[in-house]
Amino acid sequence: MFSSRKIWIFLGVLVVLALIVSGCAPAATPTPAVEGKKLKAAWIYVGPIGDYGWSHAHEQGRLYVQEKFPWLEALPPAEAVPEADVDRYIERFIVEEGADVVFTTSFGFMDGTIDVAGKHPDKILFHCSGYERLPNVGTYFAEFHQLYYLNGLMAGALTKTGKVGYVGAHPTPEVVRHINAFALGVKEVNPEATVDVRWLFAWYDPAKAREAAESLIAAGADVLAFTEDSPTVIEVGQEYVEKGEPVYTFSHYSPMQQFGPDSCVSGQLVHWEVLYEDILAKIYSGAYTTTNLEEVDYWWMLKEGAAELGAEFGVPINPKFEPALREKKVTDPVLGEISVYDLVMTRLEQMSEETVLFDPFTGPIRDQEGNIRIEEGRRGTHDELWLMDWFVDNVVAEIPR
Repeated sequence: MFSSRKIWIFLGVLVVLALIVSGCAPAATPTPAVEGKKLKAAWIYVGPIGDYGWSHAHEQGRLYVQEKFPWLEALPPAEAVPEADVDRYIERFIVEEGADVVFTTSFGFMDGTIDVAGKHPDKILFHCSGYERLPNVGTYFAEFHQLYYLNGLMAGALTKTGKVGYVGAHPTPEVVRHINAFALGVKEVNPEATVDVRWLFAWYDPAKAREAAESLIAAGADVLAFTEDSPTVIEVGQEYVEKGEPVYTFSHYSPMQQFGPDSCVSGQLVHWEVLYEDILAKIYSGAYTTTNLEEVDYWWMLKEGAAELGAEFGVPINPKFEPALREKKVTDPVLGEISVYDLVMTRLEQMSEETVLFDPFTGPIRDQEGNIRIEEGRRGTHDELWLMDWFVDNVVAEIPR
């Protein structure tokens, strides 16, 4: 007769054999990275939260995840941080406030982020708009070139002078890429139109933005787009409409139609919350750790829901401009004769599909010197777009070197 001990050993062997035969093992339960306490996250902004542009949009994302996740402690953010000082702020969040993850939200924060991450390999950092990564540093970006192209289609249709202006913050690859996408849209519906640029060398400077907008208008531009973290360009456009000299504008990052109800046509809106939700959930579940982020690079666009066309959420085009866009007809090689309004909506749908049926950076695309940069039928690669340092042929400005 078996003793109790032998019976338990025998049963244990049977269980092991059964698992081997079935080719499976008990499923492991994912363990949160910080089980038993809240995950502390910090955000560092290059501009003031009240800029109503880039930093304001990131703050909306932070507030969203703070409300959504009961296990998240979203620390009060650092705003208007000089890019050269970001390392000091990261250190403060990690050492003094115990942050488990830090989001640094400006291209110029990249070097400081990488430097501090090397000193704190037990912490997770995510850098927005950069390209350098480490085992504990991932990158993320909500990309807008699809929307800038759509805005360019509308700008090309609405300009009467054939001169379109762009107020650019810094000549980074991101801004250059967006200007090019905008210019490609302009050219598609108005082949003779040009795009001129005024550089601010600042992400947030309403006074310089006003000066640049006025300079472009004085040079003949009657449509303006921009990369600057305030609604100043929209306000300038509205002022000209009210003077009887219409200047049409496109908003940037946040809903801005309220600042130019008769000037603001559309724009590009961001949903940082979808990126922050995905990243933080994966950190908390243990899917992202301090050792596996070197290949984590978010590049989310329309199909992921990270971007939206519109001057207001849920309103792709200011209704006041729909009649003019429906009236303007163009001929597309595939779609035939089509209104600019319908072309915008068709392209929007194509770029929102999971397979992305259309991309603005499909060749042939030439630079200002006439050189083919993207061959006919080929789409620009991620790296080509991410490192773009040349203008397409209907941009009349220069990139400062």
